[in-house]
Amino acid sequence: MTDLKKLQKEVMKNKLEKGFNTTDVALEFCHAHEELSEAFHKYNKREGGVAEEFADVAIFLLGMSEILGFDLEKEIIRKVEINKNRKYKKEKSPDGKDVFIRIKTDEDP
Repeated sequence: MTDLKKLQKEVMKNKLEKGFNTTDVALEFCHAHEELSEAFHKYNKREGGVAEEFADVAIFLLGMSEILGFDLEKEIIRKVEINKNRKYKKEKSPDGKDVFIRIKTDEDP
């Protein structure tokens, strides 16, 4: 398994070496959103390159995590555990699609 903390450092090193933004977090959010939109566009058009766009999104998330001092790997592991224990009920939307509604509990308000 890859060490995401190490990848965060590699992403930041590349940003610094290339002179990319390392201070304007709002701009980084915009770039990450743009990459996700590009992935959706390619997916919607049934074009190749969706996985590469996902990688771009992940790179921006790793970079923002490093800028903000977050350990993204730790946060992902923590959130996966939270999600494992969440309870949901399935309902139908007006157009007949399944919709999952989270049931709030004392442990997971």
